[in-house]
Amino acid sequence: MKYLFLILFTTCALAQQKPYSQRMADSFMTWHKDSILIGNHKTARWDYEQGLVLKAFERVWYRTGDSKYFIYTLNDINQFVREDGSIRTYKMDEFNIDNVTTGRVLLMLAQQSLPGKEKFQKAAFLLRDQLAKQPRTKEGGFWHKNRYPNQMWLDGLFMAEPFYAEFSRVFNQPENFDDIAKQFALIEKHLVDSKTGLLYHGYDESREQKWANPKTGQSPHFWGRSIGWYGMALVDVLDYFPTNHPQRANLVKYLQRLATPMVKYQDSKTGCWYQMTTQGARKGNYIEASASCMFVYTLAKAVRMGYLDKSFLASAQKGYQGILKNFIEEEPNGTINLNGTVSVGGLGGTPYRDGSYAYYLSEPIRKNDLKGVGPFIMASLEMEIAPELAVGAGKTVAVDYHFNHEFRKDLLGQTEQFHYTWEDRMHSGFWHWGNTFRELGAKTVPVRTAPTAESLKGIDVYIIVDPDSPKETAKPNYIQSSDIKAINEWVKAGGVLVMMANDTANCETKHFNELAQTFGIRFTDKNRNMVKGKNWEQGKVTIPAGNPVFRETKAVYIKELATLDLKAPAKALVSEDGDVIMAVAKVGKGTVFAVGDPWLYNEYTDGRIIPTVYENYKASKELGAWLLGQVQQ
Repeated sequence: MKYLFLILFTTCALAQQKPYSQRMADSFMTWHKDSILIGNHKTARWDYEQGLVLKAFERVWYRTGDSKYFIYTLNDINQFVREDGSIRTYKMDEFNIDNVTTGRVLLMLAQQSLPGKEKFQKAAFLLRDQLAKQPRTKEGGFWHKNRYPNQMWLDGLFMAEPFYAEFSRVFNQPENFDDIAKQFALIEKHLVDSKTGLLYHGYDESREQKWANPKTGQSPHFWGRSIGWYGMALVDVLDYFPTNHPQRANLVKYLQRLATPMVKYQDSKTGCWYQMTTQGARKGNYIEASASCMFVYTLAKAVRMGYLDKSFLASAQKGYQGILKNFIEEEPNGTINLNGTVSVGGLGGTPYRDGSYAYYLSEPIRKNDLKGVGPFIMASLEMEIAPELAVGAGKTVAVDYHFNHEFRKDLLGQTEQFHYTWEDRMHSGFWHWGNTFRELGAKTVPVRTAPTAESLKGIDVYIIVDPDSPKETAKPNYIQSSDIKAINEWVKAGGVLVMMANDTANCETKHFNELAQTFGIRFTDKNRNMVKGKNWEQGKVTIPAGNPVFRETKAVYIKELATLDLKAPAKALVSEDGDVIMAVAKVGKGTVFAVGDPWLYNEYTDGRIIPTVYENYKASKELGAWLLGQVQQ
């Protein structure tokens, strides 16, 4: 039933225009064809707004498998990052914490299969070096900028901490998470208002600024976008914060505390949020687009990740509908605009910004300001994901790391496991397919040991891919009779098993077949789709209309695969030229799916290599939803 819901949802979406996340990203690329101009600037520069939008593009790429969003991002960043890792227009000695934000895009690029990607890693280390040298308050909080001494602003938590956290995860610097937690703790200590539960925009430790309360150092008002920055910082940092870190629970508590006043101060009529959050319809106040998008993103993602109760999703949905109604404008050519974003909001500087109610209302409102566009795309993605979460809710998808057990050097030259792993973002990994499962509401985990009743406990879908031969691993773990017995019992009890082999030259099929044959499946020695160079058509597999698994997919790309030989209970799912390509078997309460190639790894789902006629990304989502739908709970 849940799977049927997904199919109906997907079919309806395909019959209409593209989702708003893609429409806004596509529109953005028509405004900024070659480079991203920020505000009224005439030349492109390294800027947090650029990083904000490109991070949103990254998410659209993950969601669609359309490489144009990746290519646009890469082309933009290549205009700034030189071969030695230096960054054009970036000046570390300004110690502007805003300039760290785009480092998140560098981290993404550094983890891809890309020639010359080392420069992105070097540039990321340059920004990390800024944080190491960033001036701090006496308590250890990052100054917002060198020219704003002794000050912490809410904006700064989004500008630095998600990058700092992801960098620490990618480059194995766990000691940094104490420092990251401290930045949030200082904000909670100095900027939370006990009456409303909201946060003031900034504080001055020295109490020297005219805008600073002489007793608390706080700025005088609650500004919508600054609170939005803080909310987004929390939900994004938690993506990388270790689950066993003692301060993680506090970050979740900060988010939960903030969510309640977020909902309280949502405008009941429009569903949006005001520029001056607590001032409602006071003269001059107005609903503001960027803050509204940020609040929707924060609430919806926090619900999806389990930090907030599901009841908060209603507020996010109401807010999103308000954004579409009040701020989105469609052009005759099909592009869309986002109106209603305040251009800037700051404290101090020249001319002096006193943090007053009048000041915040004096800043101009812009169309298609990047500080609104980026969060709108992110909020749209969360709204597009939300209806599909029920498909995999409460279900766990595991990939075997025992029979497939290969190693390489990571970005720091340390040994790491790779090849068909959830963590591997290079072309060899399953990161994209794992992301698809997670966006369908499922949890993804590895199985690092041999299958037993204990190791398979709580696993709903178990994927075994390309078991190792001695060519791939010095001491391969072959499938044993005890493994076969454990897997059989698990399948009969309702488990969903996925078996992905490879061509005979690259897969240990002898022992794999001992398992497969218990389900009526055998990976043969016949290989097909032996593609020469870029003769893509040699890898084409046509999916006939009416296929029960691939309902919308018409053609996929699978090269160098082993064909299947079947007997009951196995049945062919996809065949071509008399060869069985994919098969399904119902065994007890469970299901087995088999194919002779690991064809859904990143290289063939991220859209960067194969022509768009091959719909591997779409197929990965349809197969993922079908597998989750077979689970007997």
